[in-house]
Amino acid sequence: MHELTLCQRALELIEQHAAQHQARRVTAVWLKIGAFSCVEQGALEFCFDLVCRDTLAEGCELHIEQQEAECWCPTCKQYITLLSSRVRQCPHCGCDKLNIVADEGLQIKRMEIAQE
Repeated sequence: MHELTLCQRALELIEQHAAQHQARRVTAVWLKIGAFSCVEQGALEFCFDLVCRDTLAEGCELHIEQQEAECWCPTCKQYITLLSSRVRQCPHCGCDKLNIVADEGLQIKRMEIAQE
């Protein structure tokens, strides 16, 4: 379950940022899951809650944005959105030489802190 490792690393970054701003508490975090990251949202939510226990981020609101599987088709010369990250063919022409635009990772997009 790589979601646990991702959440542990995200928490390290969140705590570093919170410390830099003398935060008393982290109240909300916005994460973006890359379309090709193989991260399962339910597992990510569970692991995030687990790793945040007894930290500045315990009980914070977690907002997750799932990125679409966007690719560039060199044959059609247009951006397309794949319905599944497992099928990497253009739905219009069948080209399998797509250029992936979507991310493969997990990003911390924003966080909200309380300083008092």
